[in-house]
Parts: sequence; C-alpha cells; structure tokens
Amino acid sequence: MALGLLMSALDNTITAAAISHIIGDINGFDKISWVFTAYMLASTSTMLVFGKLSDMFGRKLFYLIGISIFLIGSALCGTAQDMTQLIVYRAIQGIGSGAIFPISFTIIYTLFSDPKEGAKLSGVFAGIFGLSSVAGPQIGTLLAESWGWRWCFYVNLPLGLLSFFVLLFALKETRSTRRPKIDYLGTLLLIISTVSLMLALEFGGKDYTWASWQIISLLAVAVVVGFLFIMVERRAQEPMLPLPLFKNRMVLGMMLACLCQGAIMFSAIAYLPIFSTAVLGRVNSNVLLTPMMFSLMVGAVLFGFLQRFFSFRAVIASSMITGIVISYLLSVVSHDASNLYMITLMVILGVGAIGPLMSVAQNAVALSVDQKYIGVSSSIIGFWRNIGGVLGASIMATVVNTRYNSLIQVGAAEHNMPLNQLSSLANPEHLIRAGAALPKETMNFLRDSLGTAINHGFIISIVFGIVGLAATFIAGPLRFTVPVQRPEPQNDNATPQSV
Repeated sequence: MALGLLMSALDNTITAAAISHIIGDINGFDKISWVFTAYMLASTSTMLVFGKLSDMFGRKLFYLIGISIFLIGSALCGTAQDMTQLIVYRAIQGIGSGAIFPISFTIIYTLFSDPKEGAKLSGVFAGIFGLSSVAGPQIGTLLAESWGWRWCFYVNLPLGLLSFFVLLFALKETRSTRRPKIDYLGTLLLIISTVSLMLALEFGGKDYTWASWQIISLLAVAVVVGFLFIMVERRAQEPMLPLPLFKNRMVLGMMLACLCQGAIMFSAIAYLPIFSTAVLGRVNSNVLLTPMMFSLMVGAVLFGFLQRFFSFRAVIASSMITGIVISYLLSVVSHDASNLYMITLMVILGVGAIGPLMSVAQNAVALSVDQKYIGVSSSIIGFWRNIGGVLGASIMATVVNTRYNSLIQVGAAEHNMPLNQLSSLANPEHLIRAGAALPKETMNFLRDSLGTAINHGFIISIVFGIVGLAATFIAGPLRFTVPVQRPEPQNDNATPQSV
C-alpha cells in the first residue's frame, strides 16, 4: 500500500518537473495548466465515491481497481501525441488516485486491532506525501533528461504492478453476504457538484473575474446540484455520503481543520516558489519548498507516533496557531530576507502547522465513527483538504494579482515605467525570465511590488488559520487513548482481515 501511495503521490511532482520537455515535444503551452487541473478534478470528485464503495463492497477490491485505473492512465499518458490526449489520460490517472489515497488509510484502520499501530503506520503513510514532494522533482528531471518525459509515466508501471500483485495475494478479506444497492443518482450529482465548485474556484480571479457569468454559473450549478444531492441522500437506501456522519462533532471539526490546513499548504506551495525566484532572486524554488515538504513529512510521521499523548483538539489548536504565526511572519517578511530565516519558517510551517493533521485527522475520524463508515469518512478528510487547497490558492491569487497591479499602476510614473508596457511587466513570469534585462530601477520596483503583494496575500492564510482554530471548539473531546467501541459488522460490509 505504501508503494502504491508513493506512486500516486509522486505523479504530480514528477510531471511538473518534466513539463518543459512535454511542451517541447507535443506543444500545447496554452493548455498546460489542465494537465494538473484535470488530475485534481478527477481525483477529488471520485474520492468520496470510492470511499463509500469500499465500505460497501470491500477495501481490497476497490483498492486494486484504483491501482488498475491509475496504471492504465499512466500507460496512456506515456503514449500521448498531443496535449489534449495527455489531459484526458491525466484525468484517468486522477480517477485511480481518487481510490488509492482514502482506501490506503481505511485498510490500515481495519487491518490493525491496536489503534496505536494504526496511528504509527498512518503517520508513515502521510509522510510519503512529503517524501514525494522532495524526491519527485529530482526524479522527474532525471527521467526526462535521460530517457525522455514519457518515462515519467512509464515508471509507475513496475511500481504499481508490484503493489497490485502483493496485495492481491497477501491481503485477505471477508466477503459480504448481500449485494448493497448503489446510489447511482447520488454519485452523479456529487460528481457534478464537486467538479462545478472546483472549476469555479480554479478559474475565479484568474481566467475570469469572480463576478463574471462563467463563475456565477458554475457556483450556481454547484449549489443547486449540491442541494439536490442532499435531498437524494436523505431518501437513498444506501446513500453515497451518509448524512448522519455530519452529526459527529469530530468529523465536522476535522473537516473544517483540514479545509483550512489545505488552504494554508496550497497557498504556500503556489506562491513561495514565485517569492523565492522573483523577489528573493534565488536560482530556483527548491531552497524553500524542499525544507517545507521534508519537514511536513517529519511532522506527519512524528505526530503519528506521538499523537496518543495529546487530545485531537490540542493537535488542531497547536497546528492552527502555528499556521497563524508563520502566515503572519510571511505577511511581513522582508524582500531581502536571508536563506536561513526563510528555511526556518518553512521548517516550522511543515513540522508544526501542516504535517500533524496529515496523519492525526485520519486517525481522529476513524476512531470516532462506526467501522462501516471508515472508508467514506477517510475520504471526507482528503476531499475537504483538496477543496481547501483550491479555495485558498484561488483567493490568494486574486489578492496578489489585484494588489500587484494596483502597486504598479500607482508607482509606474514615479519609476519611469512605460505605461504601454504595464500589462506585460505586471506578469511575474516576465519578471522571472527577463529581470536581468530590465533597467535596475524598474526591476527593483517590480520585485518590491510583487513581494508586497505576496506579503498581503498571506493575510488570507492568517484568516484560514483563525477559522481553523474554531474547529478546536467544534470537534468532540475524543482522545486517542480513549477506547472506542465499534459495533461488529452485520455481514453487510467486506472487512480486511490479517495479512
């Protein structure tokens, strides 16, 4: 399972490292963002579906289905002849990934009778995401330059096949005595609502203004279809998303905490590389991203081992407070800050703010719900983390772009900038690529303006941290050390047994 999860987690970072080689071979620069958007949309919109189906028909079955779909998508990505094909094949990969993530954690919680062992392993598994972010760019660059970008996808095949066959023979699972009824209408409405919401968040403030008819229409579809989904789920015999779960205070608290955690994490991932290269003048963004992602891995693993000494609410509170403090420091950080200072902020952000909830959130929810709901409840955590990530990055993009353009407009004349080139100079990519060719006065002004805009953008992370702190009061008073009585399965769920 760890190998399958590593394969899935590595995919985005490896692809990002090889993107210049992909464009050079099959072109399609104008569609490049969809290579990542399609993957995120597919994985997030199917995560809850696979989580519920694994509760109904068995973890092993749908984990193997997920790996199979992911491998098919990987093989197809390696054969893509144009950008449109690659985007479609990436969506197929994303569907498979939507099964791998939640079911991996679900199998851990149902496989080990001792919660302490499950907690330790979930911490290790959560740390895999940090490892993928550290190793992925290096692996992707090596493969793309040595064997070609197509091997960035073909490399998944041996890893995935090994994971598939080991689990096929090693994982034993009881069988259901009846065939549950699938909620097809609820599944369709859930996917439509999720995709509409994520597209609105992805495009809002960047491709279209928030008040444009495109964004308003997408949000309207998300709300209307989401309302219909709730109505259907209230009457469904086997609801795709059991609504009683939302009466559980721990589930609600962790949902809110992980949404805010995702917003803080994705905002940092989206804008720290720009801050590093365009503002601080570093050669690349690895000087900031690598320490953050490595420390995220350390934090996830560390709290997976130590969480039995703390209440879940204490972990939420400490994580959000740390996020607020670091976000504040990033909102006032100097544009000539030293490497040591920035790396220190990244390490604290990863270990103290983002890493802990990567493992603790899954365990808290798994220990607070009935065993028959573990799959879908684990999926809920990943689902809202992804939604929060897209929401945070999108709002921050709006703040940064608006503030950056405002600063340039106000100071253009004072710094002798040609007014007919403002729209071009306001593009941070132009500053990164052509900074050395610009007049020194203009370059310094643009860098200071962009740095100030990004500073102001991190105020959004402070707000999310404060909102996430409210989850401390919403979550129930469950401690890891409190034994939770789970009802025995009524022969209507397939449950993993021993290996």
